[in-house]
Amino acid sequence: MHRLCTHMTGIRWPISCIAGVAAIVLFCIFMFTSWALYPSHYSPVDNWLSDLGNSTYNPSGAVAFNVGCVLTGIALFPFFIGLYKWHTDQAWRKILLIVTQLIGVIAAFSLMMVGVFSEDFGELHRLWSAVFFLLNIVVLLLLGAALSTHPRFDKRVAYYGLVVVAINLVFVFFVTPILEWFTVFASLGYVGLLVYNMWKEFVQ
Repeated sequence: MHRLCTHMTGIRWPISCIAGVAAIVLFCIFMFTSWALYPSHYSPVDNWLSDLGNSTYNPSGAVAFNVGCVLTGIALFPFFIGLYKWHTDQAWRKILLIVTQLIGVIAAFSLMMVGVFSEDFGELHRLWSAVFFLLNIVVLLLLGAALSTHPRFDKRVAYYGLVVVAINLVFVFFVTPILEWFTVFASLGYVGLLVYNMWKEFVQ
């Protein structure tokens, strides 16, 4: 009975699982709320994701999007910290994961700054957006390098991570709204797969 209660209350769940789910849910709720409040036609093909946080374009829904970025960034802090569950006795893997965790925390902070300095802030917003996308690529590459040979890591997740990196790199060279959407949601998908992998290995 004690084990059942512990499982149901989530005490045994790795913090990365809880925080990863929270990050995905928070971003989607606030983003789609902002989209629903957008006063004119909005399309991922024609509009940047950050247009949702522009108070001129979206006077009623901008706050929702920007708050969502901040809250998602906050949720990503414990997500990256919780990746310590993948540490092993191999020094190289542990060091690589620690570096990844540190860069991930900085990436999470940069996402918060994307919300704090919305499109209304012009260059500051573009700076933090660029920092976030570049750090996202670095995190995906380092995490793939650290976990691809981990005995408990699902290799299919590693392959998906490489696809996400490729999408991010394409976005760097071909900056278009639809690719921005793909990079963001593909990265959220990677978080979801990591959550599932951790749940399968450390909870079940």
